[in-house]
Amino acid sequence: MTKWRNLAFAAIGITLLAGCTTNPYTGEREASKAGVYGGVGAVAGAVIGAATSSKEDRAKGAAIGAAVGAAAGGGYGYYVDTQEAKLRETLQGTGVDVQRNGDDLRLIMPGNITFATNSSDISSSFYQTLNSMVSVFNEFDQNGIDIVGHTDSTGSMELNQNLSNRRAQSVASYLASNGVAASRISSYGVGPNQPIASNANEAGRAQNRRVEINLRPM
Repeated sequence: MTKWRNLAFAAIGITLLAGCTTNPYTGEREASKAGVYGGVGAVAGAVIGAATSSKEDRAKGAAIGAAVGAAAGGGYGYYVDTQEAKLRETLQGTGVDVQRNGDDLRLIMPGNITFATNSSDISSSFYQTLNSMVSVFNEFDQNGIDIVGHTDSTGSMELNQNLSNRRAQSVASYLASNGVAASRISSYGVGPNQPIASNANEAGRAQNRRVEINLRPM
C-alpha cells in the first residue's frame, strides 16, 4: 500500500514540476494551469489504477494510472492555457476583458464599444475585433461558444429582453457568417437579470450593458 502511494505521489510531483513556469516579472517559479490539471489527473489516475489492480500489482497500476491521468488532465489544461494566452494577446487594447474560470473562458464586450445606444447593429469599429475572435475560434475549435446579451434596467423588461436577444444574435450571426461553425454557437439574451454592477448610477449601468462570449468544453 505504501509503495503504490509513494509512486503515485512521485508521479504527481513530476507532473507539477513539469507544469512550472517562471514569472517574467517576479522571476519566481509558478505552477501553470496545465500542471495543476496534470496533478489532479495524476491523483485520479493513481487511485483508479490501484483500485482496479490486484493486490500484487497495485504499485504498477497506480504508476500507470497516474501517468495516464496526468497526460489527459494536463493535455486539456495546456489547450486552455494556450487558448487563453492567444486571446489575451489578440484582444489586448480592444476593450474586451478575458476572464478564466476553470475550464471556461469568458470574453466580456462592453456595450459602448460593440453597439450604438438602443441598437443591435454591430458598430463598424468593432468588426476588426470580432474578426480577431473569429481567427482564434477557428484555430481553437474544441469549444462551444455561448453568446449572452445583457442590458441595464432602464426601460421596460420587454424592451430590454428583446434588445439583449437581438444583440446576442447579431454577434452569433457575424461569427457564423465569417467561418465559425454554426453548430458550436448558441445565443440568447437575459435582459437586466444578471447585473455585474449597480443600476443606481451611470457607471454601473454602463458595466451592465454588455455582451459576453462564454467558451466551454464541447
